[in-house]
Amino acid sequence: MNDGIVIIPTYNEIENIESIIRAVFSLQKPFHILIIDDNSPDKTAQKVIELQQEFPDRLFMEQRTKKSGLGTAYVHGFKWALERHYQYIFEMDADFSHNPNDLEKLYDACKFGIYEVAIGSRYVTGVNVVNWPLSRVLLSYFASVYVRMITGMQIQDATAGFICYKRNVLEGINLDRIKFIGYAFQIEMKYRAFAKNYKIVEVPIIFTDRTKGQSKMSNSIIKEAVFGVLALRIKKIFNTL
Repeated sequence: MNDGIVIIPTYNEIENIESIIRAVFSLQKPFHILIIDDNSPDKTAQKVIELQQEFPDRLFMEQRTKKSGLGTAYVHGFKWALERHYQYIFEMDADFSHNPNDLEKLYDACKFGIYEVAIGSRYVTGVNVVNWPLSRVLLSYFASVYVRMITGMQIQDATAGFICYKRNVLEGINLDRIKFIGYAFQIEMKYRAFAKNYKIVEVPIIFTDRTKGQSKMSNSIIKEAVFGVLALRIKKIFNTL
């Protein structure tokens, strides 16, 4: 029985989707994949449907009617996975910024180690980012510094989106209370796991910026992260997290 599923949210990823699916399925460790597509106008979902004919028992898809944000896509995927038998549930981007080969590192940290959350970290051994402009590196790096200052959570890459959760973590977090959608969603998930004393480890990876398709970063996502961290800390202080 397969115990690991990789959740990949998509919006206009037609240039990457087939390659990323085949890359995951080529790994020695067999993973399943769940695509959460937000009605991509570039026909990403149609390509996934074609590939499901080739991988009928490993490739799954949930199609949503509109673009509703990264956070809600992952929560949708988490709930889907929890309704099934998966013990290790992954977040991963579709654009190869996360190397599929590193999935096995995250899996091993949770499967064979003491950890319940394994984060693919860009900053735990320095700055391991390829093809990002300096301004983007500084924004991401100092966002994590800011998060540590406000929350006291000693995670070097608080905004990382390449993660393995053990099933019990997602069962223990109230997913219906997750409201953030961008950077703040990634921070909130880690903070909720931290607040419940789940064992968290950062596994060093090399992050490579996408070469195909367009970034989903926006000023509203950055703003959400800045104020969202303060909101999370206030909720924790008043025991309303």
